[in-house]
Amino acid sequence: MKPKQLITTLCLVFACLCTQAQVTFETKVSKKKLGVNERLRVDFEMDKDGDNFTPPSFEGFNVIGGPNTSVSNSWLNGSHRYKKTYSYFLAPKSRGTFTIKQATVEIEGDIYKTTPVEIVVTAAVETPKDPNDPNYIADKSIHLVAEISNTNPYLNEALSIVYKLYVSPNTGVSNFQEIDNPRYNDFWSQNIEINGFKAENGTYKGEDYLYVVLKKVVLYPQKTGKLEIEPLVLDVTVDVPTNRRDIFGRRLMNQVHKTVSAGNNTIVVKPLPEDGKPADFTGAVGDFTFSIETSKKELDAGESLQATVQVSGKGNLKLFELPALSLPSSLDVFEPEKQDKVSVPLSGMEGTVSAVYTIVPQFKGKYPIPKTSFSYFDLKTETYKRIYAEDITINVLNGPLNNSNTENTTVNSASKQEVVQQSKQFSFIKTRPNLVAVEQEPFFKSTVFWTLLLAPLLLIPLALVYRKQKETRDADVFGKRIKKADKLARKYLTEAKKSLANKEVFYEALERALHNYLKATLHIETTEFSKEKIKSLLQKRRVLPETTESFMEILKNCELARYTPISNVAMQQDYDKAAKTISEIDKQLK
Repeated sequence: MKPKQLITTLCLVFACLCTQAQVTFETKVSKKKLGVNERLRVDFEMDKDGDNFTPPSFEGFNVIGGPNTSVSNSWLNGSHRYKKTYSYFLAPKSRGTFTIKQATVEIEGDIYKTTPVEIVVTAAVETPKDPNDPNYIADKSIHLVAEISNTNPYLNEALSIVYKLYVSPNTGVSNFQEIDNPRYNDFWSQNIEINGFKAENGTYKGEDYLYVVLKKVVLYPQKTGKLEIEPLVLDVTVDVPTNRRDIFGRRLMNQVHKTVSAGNNTIVVKPLPEDGKPADFTGAVGDFTFSIETSKKELDAGESLQATVQVSGKGNLKLFELPALSLPSSLDVFEPEKQDKVSVPLSGMEGTVSAVYTIVPQFKGKYPIPKTSFSYFDLKTETYKRIYAEDITINVLNGPLNNSNTENTTVNSASKQEVVQQSKQFSFIKTRPNLVAVEQEPFFKSTVFWTLLLAPLLLIPLALVYRKQKETRDADVFGKRIKKADKLARKYLTEAKKSLANKEVFYEALERALHNYLKATLHIETTEFSKEKIKSLLQKRRVLPETTESFMEILKNCELARYTPISNVAMQQDYDKAAKTISEIDKQLK
């Protein structure tokens, strides 16, 4: 072989080897222009097996399916071909021009990247009305509906939303996932747990359908006017029948991804009437009963009793203040402990809320509890109502008499008499006093002299003891940190109460108070905070599980509430719950 032919042959062999060694990693899309109501398939293909595949973020799209992985091996004319594909199904969020950015993969120790692909999303395109087209069948066969019990409620009147997915009997749903979950701004909301999805028969626009209840929510509007309810959006995998059948004659199904939305809804909230509104009205709306009960009606001075102010019925039980109990000043009254036994079915809150006062009388006597009333707005009559608790008298049988009590003393002006001056009215004053000189004791060697002389000597041992105790306290760095943390917890809890009008400041102060309380009680530092460790330490100290969960829920609320809308009523509830939970932990710690 001539040298020139040899060089040419070697070049061709080298080129073939280089071509075989080259790795292909690329992005393939089903279309580069689509409507906002259409779906996009994106495939990332490689011709060699790789590891550590990382997809792009898919900005501007929701991932409704994938990743699906497929591998193919084939031999053609003695040549081996390998292909591995990662597939994603995307739904555009809005119109515009978006870029499918680079994906990366590691193959034989090297990192490979795809080339970005530009996608144009246009306005919604009309779905072809082809009865054999799976997408058209899916559009006509599946619907998401939000059924609202009342679109024109009063402020703080309960309403419910039930989300139902209607499916035509000829189709089926194999899977679904939430793309967008509504946030109920300006509402107090409570989700009702659903135990399993059960298909039921129903009608949609006069036609027979099967439906499944996906979600139930109870809402209490906290503002008047037009309030928007965001839609629930789902991506649903629909099984659509085809004209093809298997060998047993059964119709084959074709799977289609479809996005369904419950649509925006508007609630028009009516304000409560100003006509006849009581001065002490605190926002109670519903149908209630009111009572005041005491654990004892007769006792001795120094003993304690509990007085319970209680409201029961159906309405916004967690969203108003109970009437304060007014008692004579001769009775020592402690801060009330709030309690509630409230359930939330679909029709709204029902149950009991109460405030328990601890009362300790100091003197003997009879003490009537002043007549106390509770006002609320009755939805049935659309008027304000006032109900009164029964009169109660506390009889203190034994104890000291309150001679200084002048609360009930009145002055009768009719009993006043004219003062008559007498000529000898100052005769008892002596005008010639018989004064005797007093001999003054010398200061030297007097009692005062010896006291002043010896007092410093006696104070020296006391000073030494005090100094030793102070050195011990100063050396106790751990104890000082605990005291400081406890002091800071109470300080920030006070700051949180003062900042109820400012959501960010309130929750920052409340969170600092909880953290400092943990430092003082569990002896841990801020860097050691974790939910698992806090739960573990509280359990070791024999704190009840429900109290531990309540504390963890307050910490969670502090983290979330600063980034979500929240009402002043909910802030007050979080503060009350934090104070109550800290008190419960103090009682249970061992």
